[in-house]
Amino acid sequence: MKKISLKITTIILAFVMMTGYVRADEGMWLPMLVKRLNEADMKANGLKLTAEEIYSVNNSSMKDAIFGLGFGDPSWNFCTSEAISSKGLLLTNHHCAFDMIQNHSTVENDYLTDGFWAKSLKEELPNAGITASVLVKMEDVTERVKKALDGLSLEEQAAKLEEIKAEIIVEATKDTHYKAYVKDFFYGNEYYLFVSEVFLDVRLVGAPPSSIGKFGGDTDNWMWPRHTGDFSLLRIYADKDGKPAEYSTENVPLKPKHSLPVSMKGVEKNDFAMVFGFPGSTQRFKTSYGLDVDYAATNPARIKLREARLSLMKEQMDVDAATRIAYASKYAGISNYYKYFIGQNAGLKRLKTIDKKRVEEKEYQIWADASGNEAYSTALSRLDKAYSSSVDYSLWSAYFQEAFFGSEIVEFGVKFLQLQRTIAAGVTEENQEQVDEMIEKLKESTKEHFAEYNATVDKNVTGALLGMFYEDIDKQYHPEIFERIASENGSDFNKYATVIFENSAFASEEKTMQLLENMNAEVLDKDPIMQLITSVLEVYYTKVRPQLSVANEEIASSMKDYVAGLLVKNKDKTYYPDANSTLRLSYGNVEDYSPKDGVKYQYFTTLEGVAEKYIPNDGEFDAPKALLEMQMSKEYGKYADKDGTLHVGFITNNDITGGNSGSPVINGNGELIGLAFDGNWEAMTGDLVFDEQYKRCINVDIRYVLFCIDKLAGASHLIDEMNLVTANKGKKGK
Repeated sequence: MKKISLKITTIILAFVMMTGYVRADEGMWLPMLVKRLNEADMKANGLKLTAEEIYSVNNSSMKDAIFGLGFGDPSWNFCTSEAISSKGLLLTNHHCAFDMIQNHSTVENDYLTDGFWAKSLKEELPNAGITASVLVKMEDVTERVKKALDGLSLEEQAAKLEEIKAEIIVEATKDTHYKAYVKDFFYGNEYYLFVSEVFLDVRLVGAPPSSIGKFGGDTDNWMWPRHTGDFSLLRIYADKDGKPAEYSTENVPLKPKHSLPVSMKGVEKNDFAMVFGFPGSTQRFKTSYGLDVDYAATNPARIKLREARLSLMKEQMDVDAATRIAYASKYAGISNYYKYFIGQNAGLKRLKTIDKKRVEEKEYQIWADASGNEAYSTALSRLDKAYSSSVDYSLWSAYFQEAFFGSEIVEFGVKFLQLQRTIAAGVTEENQEQVDEMIEKLKESTKEHFAEYNATVDKNVTGALLGMFYEDIDKQYHPEIFERIASENGSDFNKYATVIFENSAFASEEKTMQLLENMNAEVLDKDPIMQLITSVLEVYYTKVRPQLSVANEEIASSMKDYVAGLLVKNKDKTYYPDANSTLRLSYGNVEDYSPKDGVKYQYFTTLEGVAEKYIPNDGEFDAPKALLEMQMSKEYGKYADKDGTLHVGFITNNDITGGNSGSPVINGNGELIGLAFDGNWEAMTGDLVFDEQYKRCINVDIRYVLFCIDKLAGASHLIDEMNLVTANKGKKGK
């Protein structure tokens, strides 16, 4: 996006406000660079803060309120959350905390169905393994890394890169409790250091019932209009000095360096909106050659395999409450990206994305040929060749991930491979302690695995997916065991699945524990699951992985040259790097939406829409009786909009992707106005290409969140923690 002067930008904004048209603003920007790249645009668009108030290393700033939710490694986050009180209270999506809610649910205390609200700090529920990380600082280390790699071969560079990263990390974290990582940007053309503080004690504070938090279910997923109250509350605990600490009853709520004030003012069309969070992954520099493989090969495979898996899971979930609870999170995760892949392929076709990429690449090639730079001029032809050689292996890899590892018993069995190999090599006095440690860890994994497991579901899924693997993959890439299975079972892999579950030690907790108590290499070797795993992995390591590695290395090298060429060719354009789970912000506006000719949606939805969609006892569109009664009586109190309705959701044209789930939507004053939770169906190609006409960010209105906490849950003590900002900035709501 080209940057223009503040004066011209202001004129354009005035025109925009008059015409009512606001284009989506492309870009997931690094907060450290906002002052240089974005501040003028953002202020012309309605921002009242300075860049220093957004990102500062030495002073409290907005970045200090943004926490990535993960599993200990701050370089990857599954969702975003934000501090909304001085007592470490975090707001995130219901679907981000879904697994936590499920883990604490039982048939007797079904928090998924009924919701959960801690009445005091003592009732807040710990979540083993869940962490919350906040960025301390980031630093451009490109020149240092490039200097270390200068003059080395590609093979030498790979080893040296890890070495220099480790040096930078050690220096950055010396004498601190911080964690750090270095990530590359623009396909290895730039490198940045990130230093984070990782908190280890994250507790569940509150969540609405799924009839609010997941209202609309799979049907409404990725769609607008939306009426989902997709939120939940967590809290960070630390030791008495405010430092990260493992769970302990002695820990106290964290006092974050910054917490977001919560706006009670609502949103209006064209209002400034900023989304601040940890977007997961985009590939917007991907060429037509890569998109061809996605569209024609891997996406259809993933859609087909996930559809079969979901159907078989749902059969059992519909007839058994315990299975429904145990598989709720698994089902939601599989379903989310099942629909994503469908939408992505539909978008690629509708928007003619691949054709447009080819036009851009043709223009690039003309420039590159004239540049005299061989790396630039050969990049696209190298990419074409690499992707063409990888199609069969990429398809095999998709089936490996979705079909082979789609079987829970297979995924569980893989955890025993290291133990199997160690025992096969011989247990000695020197490695006995290591073996004992592995066995103890596997006992813990066994308990966790079978705590949320249904053998009937897994047997049906295993048979179906392995059968599809057998039918759809070229026989030259079949594992040897497939032919024996087909011969012994008449090519009926459902029959083979029955054999597995009758004979494998991994089919039940009791059998697995017996195996671990009396570990025997011969028994492991003869187990049907271990035989299947060994045979499939042999093909992977000997036939597939080597070829994929060669192709992927060539793709990485060629993409580095291609992107470097683009940066030179379009030197007047300000590029942002692809998302990679590092902290980013995007900015745009609240805006209406027209997905197709003759159809226009307003920028907000209300509680009336919940009542309109309501279907009693339906798995997707049921709603709490109390909520419907309040809708009928219009008892919205201070949470009502000025038009008298209760706004549930709103849309903006912010640039987001996965990982942004739970991100705060912030107005020009730095106040929380909503919570991002989804993208829209018409822009499902957003991870591959930005579409300024269709790209939308779907958000739950913060006033609906507060209404549900206060009026429905009766948890006003949580509201009291927050700084509610009314029309008079800075004053607490009453």
